[in-house]
Amino acid sequence: MSYYFGTIAAVPTANKQDYIDHVKQAWGLFSKYGATRMIETWGADVPKGKVNDLQGAVAAKDDETVVFSWIEWPDKAAADAAWEKMQSDPEMAAMGNMPFDGSRMIYGGFQPVWEAGQPNGGAYVQGFALAAPEKNKDAYTKMAGEAWSMFEGYGALGTIEGWGVDVPHGKKTDFYRATLAEEGEAPIFSWIAWPDRATCDAAAKSMEADMEGQEFPEMPFDGKRMMWGGFDTIFDSAKS
Repeated sequence: MSYYFGTIAAVPTANKQDYIDHVKQAWGLFSKYGATRMIETWGADVPKGKVNDLQGAVAAKDDETVVFSWIEWPDKAAADAAWEKMQSDPEMAAMGNMPFDGSRMIYGGFQPVWEAGQPNGGAYVQGFALAAPEKNKDAYTKMAGEAWSMFEGYGALGTIEGWGVDVPHGKKTDFYRATLAEEGEAPIFSWIAWPDRATCDAAAKSMEADMEGQEFPEMPFDGKRMMWGGFDTIFDSAKS
């Protein structure tokens, strides 16, 4: 089963091209060790939240843009072996400084609990980060399947719901702090791929209209702590 290394970071907006150049170089290293795909997306619609949000998750400054990215591996064992080998590869040291503050980047390893359609390759991505009780894993998976049937009908290309299985605690930021995770909760990293932003925005309006007057279904997690944003794809290893 595929395994995903998901990251969220804040990049100086002025460094966008430097960031793209950096991830292209990084992909050369990751692919060398068996990664199957890498996608980088640039914040286009990342709103402020009442409880938490993706900007706060990485302590983004006014002159920074939130990026939402993932690396796909054949499985967790392959990813773990690759990371260990890369530490001693001179090519990694030769990459130089990152064009953003890596100490504020949040990251982790995620195993898909729901996958449908074509989740990679969309020009526009809705990215989500949240925390759900471990005991509600089956209920969350069921909800994801039901939600996909709706999103697909509005033109979404695909989706992945990644359940945190190797998510470290950080010194400055991490997925646990970002999602305000409570005892017994797992971080979740997920996204919905769309052909473009216009399709996504139109779907949001249609869904809002269709659900008007209906009672919102109970969710197996605290929706008030869910963070989300809209992102333009700026690098896709399959198309580079």
